[in-house]
Amino acid sequence: MTKLSVNINKIATLRNARGANLPDLIKTACDCERFGAQGITVHPRPDERHIRYQDVYDLKKVVTTEFNIEGYPSESFIKLVIDVKPHQVTLVPDAPDAITSNAGWDTIAHLSFLQDVIMRFKQYGIRTSVFIDPVEEMILQAKKTGTDRVELYTEAYAKNYAADKQKAIQDYAITANVANKIGLGLNAGHDLNLENLQYFHQNIPGLKEVSIGHALICDALYLGLENTIQLYLKQLV
Repeated sequence: MTKLSVNINKIATLRNARGANLPDLIKTACDCERFGAQGITVHPRPDERHIRYQDVYDLKKVVTTEFNIEGYPSESFIKLVIDVKPHQVTLVPDAPDAITSNAGWDTIAHLSFLQDVIMRFKQYGIRTSVFIDPVEEMILQAKKTGTDRVELYTEAYAKNYAADKQKAIQDYAITANVANKIGLGLNAGHDLNLENLQYFHQNIPGLKEVSIGHALICDALYLGLENTIQLYLKQLV
Protein backbone atom coordinates (compact mmCIF):
# COMPACT_ATOMS: atom_id res chain seq x y z
CA MET A 1 0.00 0.00 0.00
CA THR A 2 1.25 3.48 -0.90
CA LYS A 3 0.66 6.04 1.84
CA LEU A 4 -0.50 9.61 1.19
CA SER A 5 1.37 12.18 3.25
CA VAL A 6 -0.15 15.66 3.04
CA ASN A 7 2.34 18.52 2.99
CA ILE A 8 0.74 21.40 4.91
CA ASN A 9 3.26 24.13 4.06
CA LYS A 10 0.69 26.02 2.00
CA ILE A 11 -1.68 26.15 4.97
CA ALA A 12 1.09 27.83 6.96
CA THR A 13 1.75 30.27 4.09
CA LEU A 14 -1.88 31.34 4.12
CA ARG A 15 -1.89 31.69 7.90
CA ASN A 16 1.29 33.76 7.91
CA ALA A 17 -0.11 36.17 5.32
CA ARG A 18 -2.33 37.77 7.98
CA GLY A 19 -0.21 37.20 11.05
CA ALA A 20 -2.92 35.47 13.08
CA ASN A 21 -3.94 31.83 13.37
CA LEU A 22 -6.35 31.45 10.48
CA PRO A 23 -6.33 28.86 9.08
CA ASP A 24 -5.34 26.89 12.15
CA LEU A 25 -2.38 24.75 11.08
CA ILE A 26 -2.69 22.25 13.92
CA LYS A 27 -6.41 21.74 13.36
CA THR A 28 -5.82 21.32 9.63
CA ALA A 29 -3.23 18.61 10.24
CA CYS A 30 -5.65 16.77 12.52
CA ASP A 31 -8.42 17.16 9.95
CA CYS A 32 -6.19 15.78 7.19
CA GLU A 33 -5.64 12.66 9.30
CA ARG A 34 -9.33 12.44 10.13
CA PHE A 35 -10.15 12.65 6.41
CA GLY A 36 -7.85 9.70 5.63
CA ALA A 37 -4.32 11.03 5.14
CA GLN A 38 -1.75 8.52 6.36
CA GLY A 39 0.92 11.09 7.09
CA ILE A 40 1.71 14.78 7.57
CA THR A 41 4.72 16.41 5.93
CA VAL A 42 6.30 19.76 6.77
CA HIS A 43 9.28 21.53 5.27
CA PRO A 44 10.53 24.27 7.61
CA ARG A 45 12.94 26.72 6.02
CA PRO A 46 15.40 29.07 7.74
CA ASP A 47 13.27 32.18 7.11
CA GLU A 48 10.14 30.43 8.46
CA ARG A 49 8.07 31.89 5.64
CA HIS A 50 5.59 29.05 5.96
CA ILE A 51 6.21 26.29 8.52
CA ARG A 52 7.81 27.69 11.65
CA TYR A 53 10.08 25.69 13.90
CA GLN A 54 7.54 26.06 16.72
CA ASP A 55 4.90 24.54 14.41
CA VAL A 56 7.00 21.40 14.18
CA TYR A 57 7.15 21.05 17.96
CA ASP A 58 3.40 21.68 18.20
CA LEU A 59 2.57 19.17 15.46
CA LYS A 60 4.60 16.46 17.16
CA LYS A 61 2.08 16.58 20.03
CA VAL A 62 -0.95 15.90 17.82
CA VAL A 63 0.08 13.96 14.70
CA THR A 64 -1.02 10.37 15.13
CA THR A 65 -0.09 9.06 11.67
CA GLU A 66 3.39 9.30 10.14
CA PHE A 67 5.21 12.59 10.72
CA ASN A 68 7.74 13.51 8.01
CA ILE A 69 10.05 16.53 8.28
CA GLU A 70 11.79 17.69 5.12
CA GLY A 71 14.67 20.12 4.85
CA TYR A 72 18.30 20.91 4.25
CA PRO A 73 20.37 19.42 7.08
CA SER A 74 21.80 22.57 8.61
CA GLU A 75 22.76 22.37 12.28
CA SER A 76 19.55 24.11 13.32
CA PHE A 77 17.48 21.68 11.23
CA ILE A 78 19.32 18.67 12.61
CA LYS A 79 18.68 19.88 16.17
CA LEU A 80 14.99 20.37 15.40
CA VAL A 81 14.63 16.86 13.99
CA ILE A 82 16.50 15.23 16.86
CA ASP A 83 14.36 17.15 19.36
CA VAL A 84 11.10 16.14 17.68
CA LYS A 85 12.08 12.62 16.59
CA PRO A 86 9.61 12.25 13.70
CA HIS A 87 8.98 8.94 12.01
CA GLN A 88 10.97 10.14 9.00
CA VAL A 89 13.33 12.91 7.98
CA THR A 90 13.69 13.69 4.27
CA LEU A 91 16.93 15.42 3.32
CA VAL A 92 16.76 17.93 0.47
CA PRO A 93 19.60 19.99 -1.03
CA ASP A 94 17.70 23.30 -1.02
CA ALA A 95 19.50 26.60 -0.74
CA PRO A 96 18.17 28.79 2.12
CA ASP A 97 16.35 31.10 -0.31
CA ALA A 98 14.84 28.37 -2.52
CA ILE A 99 11.17 28.92 -3.34
CA THR A 100 10.66 25.17 -3.55
CA SER A 101 12.79 22.07 -4.02
CA ASN A 102 14.26 22.06 -7.53
CA ALA A 103 16.84 19.27 -7.66
CA GLY A 104 17.86 16.05 -6.02
CA TRP A 105 21.12 15.39 -4.19
CA ASP A 106 24.33 14.69 -6.03
CA THR A 107 25.00 11.63 -3.92
CA ILE A 108 28.49 11.25 -5.37
CA ALA A 109 29.73 14.74 -4.53
CA HIS A 110 27.98 14.83 -1.13
CA LEU A 111 28.46 11.22 -0.07
CA SER A 112 30.56 11.90 3.03
CA PHE A 113 28.29 14.74 4.18
CA LEU A 114 25.15 12.64 3.82
CA GLN A 115 26.76 9.69 5.57
CA ASP A 116 27.61 11.84 8.59
CA VAL A 117 24.15 13.44 8.78
CA ILE A 118 22.27 10.16 8.34
CA MET A 119 24.38 8.48 11.00
CA ARG A 120 23.36 11.21 13.47
CA PHE A 121 19.66 10.65 12.78
CA LYS A 122 19.96 6.89 12.97
CA GLN A 123 21.39 7.16 16.47
CA TYR A 124 17.91 8.34 17.47
CA GLY A 125 16.00 5.74 15.49
CA ILE A 126 14.73 8.21 12.88
CA ARG A 127 14.09 6.78 9.43
CA THR A 128 15.89 8.71 6.71
CA SER A 129 15.04 9.48 3.10
CA VAL A 130 17.16 11.31 0.53
CA PHE A 131 15.58 13.49 -2.16
CA ILE A 132 16.99 12.35 -5.49
CA ASP A 133 16.63 12.64 -9.25
CA PRO A 134 15.72 9.51 -11.25
CA VAL A 135 19.32 8.74 -12.18
CA GLU A 136 20.55 5.18 -11.69
CA GLU A 137 24.04 6.23 -10.62
CA MET A 138 22.64 8.52 -7.94
CA ILE A 139 20.39 5.76 -6.62
CA LEU A 140 23.30 3.32 -6.38
CA GLN A 141 25.42 5.90 -4.57
CA ALA A 142 22.53 6.77 -2.26
CA LYS A 143 22.72 3.24 -0.89
CA LYS A 144 26.22 4.06 0.38
CA THR A 145 24.93 6.97 2.45
CA GLY A 146 23.15 4.57 4.79
CA THR A 147 19.72 6.01 4.05
CA ASP A 148 16.63 3.87 4.48
CA ARG A 149 14.74 5.36 1.55
CA VAL A 150 15.01 7.72 -1.38
CA GLU A 151 12.35 10.16 -2.47
CA LEU A 152 12.12 10.46 -6.24
CA TYR A 153 11.91 14.09 -7.36
CA THR A 154 8.96 13.97 -9.75
CA GLU A 155 8.89 17.43 -11.32
CA ALA A 156 10.24 16.17 -14.65
CA TYR A 157 7.61 13.44 -14.74
CA ALA A 158 4.80 15.90 -14.01
CA LYS A 159 6.11 18.41 -16.55
CA ASN A 160 6.27 15.88 -19.37
CA TYR A 161 3.27 13.73 -18.48
CA ALA A 162 0.76 15.40 -20.80
CA ALA A 163 3.02 15.21 -23.85
CA ASP A 164 4.13 11.57 -23.46
CA LYS A 165 3.40 9.81 -20.20
CA GLN A 166 5.24 6.63 -21.18
CA LYS A 167 8.42 8.56 -21.88
CA ALA A 168 7.92 10.68 -18.77
CA ILE A 169 7.77 7.64 -16.50
CA GLN A 170 10.64 5.71 -18.09
CA ASP A 171 13.57 6.94 -15.98
CA TYR A 172 11.50 6.68 -12.81
CA ALA A 173 10.53 3.08 -13.49
CA ILE A 174 14.15 2.15 -14.18
CA THR A 175 15.49 3.77 -11.03
CA ALA A 176 12.62 2.35 -8.97
CA ASN A 177 13.60 -1.15 -10.04
CA VAL A 178 17.21 -0.42 -9.09
CA ALA A 179 16.16 0.89 -5.68
CA ASN A 180 14.03 -2.18 -5.04
CA LYS A 181 16.86 -4.46 -6.09
CA ILE A 182 19.39 -2.91 -3.70
CA GLY A 183 16.96 -2.64 -0.78
CA LEU A 184 16.12 1.06 -0.70
CA GLY A 185 12.57 2.08 0.15
CA LEU A 186 10.84 4.36 -2.36
CA ASN A 187 8.98 7.62 -1.76
CA ALA A 188 8.05 10.25 -4.33
CA GLY A 189 6.97 13.85 -4.45
CA HIS A 190 6.80 17.19 -6.24
CA ASP A 191 4.05 18.28 -8.64
CA LEU A 192 2.12 15.03 -8.37
CA ASN A 193 -1.60 15.73 -8.78
CA LEU A 194 -4.97 14.18 -9.59
CA GLU A 195 -4.10 14.04 -13.28
CA ASN A 196 -0.76 12.23 -13.09
CA LEU A 197 -0.68 10.40 -9.74
CA GLN A 198 -2.51 7.22 -10.66
CA TYR A 199 -0.32 6.46 -13.67
CA PHE A 200 2.80 7.09 -11.61
CA HIS A 201 1.56 4.79 -8.87
CA GLN A 202 0.68 2.04 -11.34
CA ASN A 203 4.11 2.07 -12.96
CA ILE A 204 6.45 2.48 -10.00
CA PRO A 205 6.94 -0.82 -8.17
CA GLY A 206 7.37 -0.74 -4.41
CA LEU A 207 6.23 2.84 -3.94
CA LYS A 208 5.78 3.31 -0.20
CA GLU A 209 4.74 6.95 0.12
CA VAL A 210 3.88 10.07 -1.84
CA SER A 211 4.13 13.53 -0.32
CA ILE A 212 1.75 16.02 -1.90
CA GLY A 213 1.07 19.59 -0.85
CA HIS A 214 0.66 22.37 -3.39
CA ALA A 215 -1.63 20.60 -5.85
CA LEU A 216 -3.70 19.01 -3.11
CA ILE A 217 -4.31 22.30 -1.30
CA CYS A 218 -5.16 24.00 -4.60
CA ASP A 219 -7.69 21.27 -5.38
CA ALA A 220 -9.15 21.64 -1.90
CA LEU A 221 -10.05 25.27 -2.65
CA TYR A 222 -12.56 23.98 -5.22
CA LEU A 223 -13.41 20.51 -3.96
CA GLY A 224 -13.08 20.78 -0.19
CA LEU A 225 -10.29 19.26 1.87
CA GLU A 226 -12.05 16.05 2.88
CA ASN A 227 -13.23 15.28 -0.65
CA THR A 228 -9.83 16.12 -2.10
CA ILE A 229 -7.96 13.79 0.23
CA GLN A 230 -10.38 10.99 -0.64
CA LEU A 231 -9.84 11.62 -4.35
CA TYR A 232 -6.06 11.41 -3.94
CA LEU A 233 -6.35 8.22 -1.93
CA LYS A 234 -8.38 6.67 -4.76
CA GLN A 235 -5.46 7.27 -7.13
CA LEU A 236 -3.30 5.07 -4.90
CA VAL A 237 -5.54 2.00 -4.85
